[in-house]
Amino acid sequence: MTSLQGAAPAAETANPSLVTVVAASSLGAIFEWYDFFVFGVLAPVIAKVFFSGLDSTAGLLAALGLFGAGFFFRPMGALIFGRLGDRLGRKGAFLTTVTMMGGATIAIGLLPTWRQAGAIAPMLLILMRILQGLALGGQWGGAAVYVAEHAPANRRGAATGWIAVAAAPGLVAALGLILILRALMGEARFASDGWIAGWRIPFLVSSLLLGISVWMRLRLTESPAFQAMEASGGASKAPLRDAFGRWSNLKLVLIALVAVMSAQGAVWYTVFFYAEQVFLERFMKLSPQTGAALLLIATAASGPLYIFFAGLSDRVGRKWVIWSGMALALATFPPGFHLLARFANPALVEAQARTPIQVVADPARCAVQFDLVGKARFVGSCDIAKSALANAGVSYANLARPGPGVAIVQVGDQAVPAFEGAGLGAPALAAARAGFEARLHAALARAGYPAKADPARVNFPGLLAVMLVFVVAATALYSPIAATLVELFPTRIRYTALSLPYHVGTGWVGGFVPVSAFAIVTATGSLYAGLWYPAIFTGLSVLTLPFLLPETRGRSLDG
Repeated sequence: MTSLQGAAPAAETANPSLVTVVAASSLGAIFEWYDFFVFGVLAPVIAKVFFSGLDSTAGLLAALGLFGAGFFFRPMGALIFGRLGDRLGRKGAFLTTVTMMGGATIAIGLLPTWRQAGAIAPMLLILMRILQGLALGGQWGGAAVYVAEHAPANRRGAATGWIAVAAAPGLVAALGLILILRALMGEARFASDGWIAGWRIPFLVSSLLLGISVWMRLRLTESPAFQAMEASGGASKAPLRDAFGRWSNLKLVLIALVAVMSAQGAVWYTVFFYAEQVFLERFMKLSPQTGAALLLIATAASGPLYIFFAGLSDRVGRKWVIWSGMALALATFPPGFHLLARFANPALVEAQARTPIQVVADPARCAVQFDLVGKARFVGSCDIAKSALANAGVSYANLARPGPGVAIVQVGDQAVPAFEGAGLGAPALAAARAGFEARLHAALARAGYPAKADPARVNFPGLLAVMLVFVVAATALYSPIAATLVELFPTRIRYTALSLPYHVGTGWVGGFVPVSAFAIVTATGSLYAGLWYPAIFTGLSVLTLPFLLPETRGRSLDG
């Protein structure tokens, strides 16, 4: 971060240097990203300990939905803290967010599990996720605005690029700590549902990070741009009305959302969450340790790339650096995910080609298994058959057979009938499901379908190469966004106006990538169909950005 020292304005003597501003803002962002990523990385464990009253598929869907639920509340946090930041100052708003984020994360590590408290456990977890979402909704905008308003125009991209970098060490810290704890404690003890469980430790570690982050942010003063605006009496008394009630500003908000943030949310969370946690681990049956190591290396590699592309945007402009990242992602996702499958579990790909699977059922009796709160019961025979195949990482074709009768899974010349679970109580349903899945897995094994990826056949360098291509796309897209959005909006509404489209894109589009893509896969039968979700949102931005987004590099922030 020493490269920023020469960029600090000479007039800043009483105020903190740009290095201090960037360090404090980035450290707080690292902490908050760590908090949020811990939950995402531990989603399978969360499903086990907080939703043990549900079957495995419903539990995973509920955990993925809860991961998305935290994102759902991010736009609300953007409005709340954006308004505070534009009216009362940048510093106080994002100091509050880091405290709220840390408190909610520590509380998750102290919550009772389903076995200890029943349904109250997931309810408390939902409340903590809401608080996390609200806090993160105010954090990013505050950090981006604060750093940009301290930085000189010709280094604004490089300075705000460190906010993007914060995501990398936050995820690396979360992954690294979890890997170490799993290795030291063993999976059974780490993922237990008791009070002394390893999964609680990463949440509780936030207490140390919280103290450091608060101390760093207390050392900061208000940004020069906000001080100048306040001294001139130009501060907005109604930032929400000014940002969204005037077409000149609302138009910019919509451009930011459609042309930039739709792609950013879709691409970033496909690369750093869906690819490893859902596609590789859940579908391809790659071991969690191998998947985590892959993501750890790819994420570590993203750090220098954020700095490179952020600095590049200072030299060649923001617009086309962002567009090149989203276009690269759109072009490489389809072939890249097919390569991930071949490199992770070639035996599964071979079995799929040799012995295709069919689900024979009445389409009217098959549901789209999309559930954000874990309350829906997908107990029809078609739903049971499809969820079992998705959990097994098996693609299948849907063969319509109108009329009554249970769904049948056709594995080559083997027919495995499912069952109707609508009239069964929880114990009977669980027993029936276990029996069906045992018969299905036996049929799959006879057809050559592997239960897990064979470590001897996993092509780790190939997996890493594909992931690094995805990382290049994600970092090129994300790195210049902070500077772009700051430069797009006037000072008096900047915090509010840029925070909303950012968090709608990352929160609603990006946060729901895992659960939406999983539901699409279950409905269609193709392990690759989930890519339609990020492809649609990314394609929208690829088509509109060249025409809608102005080049903002070098704009004055005094307006």
